[in-house]
Amino acid sequence: MISWIRQHWFAFGHAVRHLARPRSGFLLNVLVVAIALALPFAGLTVLENVRPVSEQLSIEPEISIFLALDTPREKAMALAPRIRRIVQDAQDGGESGDARRGGTRLEFVSREQALDRLKNRSGLADAVVALGSNPLPDAYVLKLSEFSGAADASDPSGIDAIAAQLGALPGVESVQVDSAWVKRLAALLHVLRIALGFLAATLGIVVIAVVFNTIRLQVMNQRDEIEVARLVGATDRFIYRPFYYAGALLGLCAGAVALGAVAAALHPLNDAIAEFARLYASEFRLAPLGLASTAALLGLSAALGLLGALFSVRRHLARLN
Repeated sequence: MISWIRQHWFAFGHAVRHLARPRSGFLLNVLVVAIALALPFAGLTVLENVRPVSEQLSIEPEISIFLALDTPREKAMALAPRIRRIVQDAQDGGESGDARRGGTRLEFVSREQALDRLKNRSGLADAVVALGSNPLPDAYVLKLSEFSGAADASDPSGIDAIAAQLGALPGVESVQVDSAWVKRLAALLHVLRIALGFLAATLGIVVIAVVFNTIRLQVMNQRDEIEVARLVGATDRFIYRPFYYAGALLGLCAGAVALGAVAAALHPLNDAIAEFARLYASEFRLAPLGLASTAALLGLSAALGLLGALFSVRRHLARLN
């Protein structure tokens, strides 16, 4: 065990000493690889910051039914069975009404509750107080996620048909489908994840190619040393090991530089985001990746460097045998 540790420590030291030479081109190669890694790292940082926000948003179809201000509370409460009946009649198939109503989620929001919610929103309390009287109407919120057929989330025409029937009820001032934009946001994030995956795969190949070429040049420069080492009985593992460490160190350092560049870019980007978010009474900011994600990306960077070194060593050192 001690001998194994000594061998790896010797290989690691040999790799560091070689990379530290002025003419090794290590810093330039780190910069090239870091540029390739920075773009997918930045994309992942943005997605990781947006993901919690998107998960907090409801992606189920949701219809808001606003009643006229002069509608009495008794008539407003009496609309609930009629709303459920409209949704029930819009379904396809032969299920019973009780089974269909089991999936209905209908919430009555009184004007007082709506005003309280508005007051609790950041930055709006003073504006609500300045209004004096309550300008908000009674409303119903109908969530359709558990419906089938015409009211399915994937059937916008069915949802629009239900909204039209609800708008014809007595006392209803307006009807609004609230969650269509959230579904579009979820679809957009899905597309961005796929695009980021393709980009990361492509740039990962670029990283492997850069490390491959770097190790190839290193093998050529140390050709005489390798031949002498073999003459004195050095095994292939002993000869290959420093090159593996060199590739892993190159990937690790490049990953650290890429993550540092992304973290540094967040400050000016957050200044611009803050101005935009303030318009929506939000305090959204982009935060650097967490410790676990950072460690995983650094490990991935080192693994890409190691993979490039592995391919290069197996290809070029085999020719020297």
